[in-house]
Amino acid sequence: MLVVSRKIGERILIGDKIAVTVVKLAGGAVRLGVEAPAEMAVMREELAIEIREAEEAAAVEASER
Repeated sequence: MLVVSRKIGERILIGDKIAVTVVKLAGGAVRLGVEAPAEMAVMREELAIEIREAEEAAAVEASER
């Protein structure tokens, strides 16, 4: 894992097509902006886990029919 310090407005580049920008710092939280190609899904980890669990539950239910 790469750990870096950034100030508001500074960016991290991931490959040639993804940029993460520090937009706001307030109350111990950081707001990030993510620029990525439209065909690349960008979402919060907890939402991705929720979607994966729902898909797995649906697959199990379908296989029990």
